[in-house]
Amino acid sequence: MKNTIIKLSMAAATFAAVCSAHAAPARNVVLVHGAFTDETSWNKVAGLLRQKGYHVTLVSDPLTSLEDDVAATRKAIAAQDGPTVLVGHSWGGVVIGEAGNDSKVSALVYVAAYAPDRGESLQDLSKDAPATPGQKALRPDARGYLSIDPDALPAVFAGDLPKSEGKTLVAHQLPLNGAVFKSKAQVAAWHDKPTFYAISADDQMLSPQAESMFAHRMNAQIITVQSSHASPVSHPAEIAALIERAAQ
Repeated sequence: MKNTIIKLSMAAATFAAVCSAHAAPARNVVLVHGAFTDETSWNKVAGLLRQKGYHVTLVSDPLTSLEDDVAATRKAIAAQDGPTVLVGHSWGGVVIGEAGNDSKVSALVYVAAYAPDRGESLQDLSKDAPATPGQKALRPDARGYLSIDPDALPAVFAGDLPKSEGKTLVAHQLPLNGAVFKSKAQVAAWHDKPTFYAISADDQMLSPQAESMFAHRMNAQIITVQSSHASPVSHPAEIAALIERAAQ
């Protein structure tokens, strides 16, 4: 009887420790950029979070394939110590859905982002939808990599930013391998993690209607920002506040 009580006490203590670990607020944030930009697009949000004491990591995704981008993100997650909020903008939503099943990831935050379910590709999700102004401005190179027409990018990607900041985004544009549109999601970690979504109401790259569909399908906690696609740059305070909510 005594041994049974001891075993039950040990089990209860272990269970309490596990629950406490999951309940602990996250102090780590991993930010994954989207297509047609680089990690500097997160600089404003990262600065605000660091001022609040968060440990922030900016992932530099090569945009060469879904597998390559997921590998870069998993490497960043592995370097974290404790609960971590994983955040993806645009194409980065596909990446965090694949990499977010790590036990360190306590919540997922999607920012004007794609959120495919298992077995879905971006090609599947967009086949019946009309092209947005931003999608119409995509230009392939000889390798099949896509970029936004530099003359169009400030308007279709970041229409609510001053022209000077739009030009900065042009200078930091990274092309995306067009083959990723056929890559099918295998994991969709949002099924198993607390999920948050920031819809960009004035988005001309990914339609706000599509963003709303993703957010509601995931049962995410949702905010709507009166923003272009570049909400991490144009509305960093609102995006940082959503990430802080996810961290709790």
